Amino acid sequence: MSRFILKFQQYDRNVFMWINGRLHNRFMNFWLYYFTHLGGATASIAVSLFIWLLAPAPWSTIGLQACIALAVSHIPVAIAKKLYPRIRPYLAMPDTITFRNPLTDHSFPSGHTTAIFSVTVPFMAAEPFLLLTLLPVAIIVGFSRIYLGLHYPSDVLAGATIGTLVALATVAFWA
Repeated sequence: MSRFILKFQQYDRNVFMWINGRLHNRFMNFWLYYFTHLGGATASIAVSLFIWLLAPAPWSTIGLQACIALAVSHIPVAIAKKLYPRIRPYLAMPDTITFRNPLTDHSFPSGHTTAIFSVTVPFMAAEPFLLLTLLPVAIIVGFSRIYLGLHYPSDVLAGATIGTLVALATVAFWA
């Protein structure tokens, strides 16, 4: 089993280094630096609350579901960060490209990715046509976390899984 874990960790690092080291260019540096904030606390909380409080039904209900999913999804994130205190890639690998004011808390799982998936999935579940817009947004936020040197791919995958599952459970239990 430990051989599998070592292989997985090496694969995770290799994918990280390919995304973080080889794909950098001025265009993506600019856009992904700002795009990543859609998964941050300010944007995810503000958008969810705005839709819940100001949108007409049924959008207000979906906004409330997004608020609840966002809040609940960060419970397993906080637990996982305590149980698996993985240091961020830019701290573990000196050649990592990162940007100003990088986070210093634990890397696993990605809270930004969890947030964007927990907020967007209720909308995608309610209106499948929104998959065409919201799923790429969520994926780009997750990708940006790797690109910016803040998370390994497995951190992002875990965040996407947690956010999606909590959001789907919120929507399922709503009825």
